Amino acid sequence: MVLYIIVCAAAPAPGVGRLVTLAQDAGWTVQIIATPSALDFIDAAELERQTGRPVRSQYRKPHEPKSPRADAIIVAPATYNTVNKFAQGIADTYALGLLSEAPGLGIPVVVLPFVNTALASRAPFRQSVAALRAEGVRVLLGPGGFEPPPPSSGAERVDGFPWSLALENVPG
Repeated sequence: MVLYIIVCAAAPAPGVGRLVTLAQDAGWTVQIIATPSALDFIDAAELERQTGRPVRSQYRKPHEPKSPRADAIIVAPATYNTVNKFAQGIADTYALGLLSEAPGLGIPVVVLPFVNTALASRAPFRQSVAALRAEGVRVLLGPGGFEPPPPSSGAERVDGFPWSLALENVPG
């Protein structure tokens, strides 16, 4: 079983290796997909050692090997930007291209956002969350999921970011 973990440029991103370990312990083969901005947040070389796979952030060239097809996708930490673009079907990065296709291919997607209360309260974000949920995407926001902190206090929530919650919500 192949799990794509799409990591975005948010404060918890450097800790994504914790999710990789949890997934591997549960029997998943993990492929890390980083948004272009997330590359500045993660240790790609360490994640490649951990997964045995290249961290992908761009579409492959025709001569490069394909990644194995995902059986499930986790987006964590998911940013305000990525959640809104995913809901709108905007595929301007490799990560968003994968996400845009996933619901239509029947690939389960779990989204674990990392946004503050100011962003979470915005109408575009609330509408995006509702639209994704209506398509069967599991957005772990609110009670039982990620509870947004007040603005400028996210750093205090990094250590407690609920990586395991994302994996627990992957169907199957």
